[in-house]
Amino acid sequence: MILITGGAGYIGSHTNKLFVQNGYKTVILDNLIYGHQENVVGGIFIRGDISNVKLLDKIFSDYPIDAVIHFAAFAYVGESVREPAKYYENNVSNTILLLNAMVRHGVKKLIFSSTCATYGIPEKVPIVEEELQNPINAYGASKWMIERIIKDYASAYGISYCVFRYFNAAGADPDCEIGEWHIPETHIIPILLDVAIGRREHFDIYGTDYDTADGTCIRDYIHVWDLADAHLRAYEYLPKGKSVFMNLGTMEGISILQLIDVVKRVTGKEIRTINEKRRQGDPPKLIGSMEKAEQILGWKPVNSNIETIILHAWNWHKKLFERQVKLK
Repeated sequence: MILITGGAGYIGSHTNKLFVQNGYKTVILDNLIYGHQENVVGGIFIRGDISNVKLLDKIFSDYPIDAVIHFAAFAYVGESVREPAKYYENNVSNTILLLNAMVRHGVKKLIFSSTCATYGIPEKVPIVEEELQNPINAYGASKWMIERIIKDYASAYGISYCVFRYFNAAGADPDCEIGEWHIPETHIIPILLDVAIGRREHFDIYGTDYDTADGTCIRDYIHVWDLADAHLRAYEYLPKGKSVFMNLGTMEGISILQLIDVVKRVTGKEIRTINEKRRQGDPPKLIGSMEKAEQILGWKPVNSNIETIILHAWNWHKKLFERQVKLK
């Protein structure tokens, strides 16, 4: 049985659905601060927080948990700069409580949701796992700290781990049953789709003078269903493989202006844009290597064509908007 913390969130809910589809039994722990119970498809849902030590002990005592997939975290970069204490307490301190509970109950397998934000501004792209980690905000720093803590716990207490550093998660469940749903929304694709559907008047482009072909930032977008698949492969790998850190990227990038063009084409809608100044700390290019994940897990991002990502996201976005309109 697998404990999925933050399993009502974006990536966690897709991962839970894929595990359930493949016959695995799951327990989902989420405090629903940012997650949505409606997105939990299958498994046993428990509303609660990983800071609740008594609840963690009860879960590990009541269910035969043999692995933890740890998504639970605050993940807003701008907020982490304004309120670093919130991020270090929630992401770092609470993860230590979770790890301590695993040690007490003899749970030896961990899959951790890290981020490419641990690299900061990279010197080379595509980014490989050996790239210097130099995070430039508290969110990235909190994840980097957790990576180090996991490594130390593994050495001392025999935990096997797989740490994934994601690039830009995007898209939605191909069945359109669940999808991306943040409050507030800060991710670029759903914001663009908000403009397409009429919920926003325009889209802000932060910087048009980068050293790229069209002057806008380039990012690596990876389908959330491909991310879920990597977690499934990691769970099946851990009993027989060595602990590992790996990136989950596509090795391809697309600029903001290129992304806008794809959104226009897929939705058939116009996207009004306004050019703004650069945001501090935004690298010109963030593209991730997939070679290690392919070599070790046999993983490939088969759904991460940008048109497919936008189409699945658009189908879900329309469904979500219709639901919210009905609730008003």
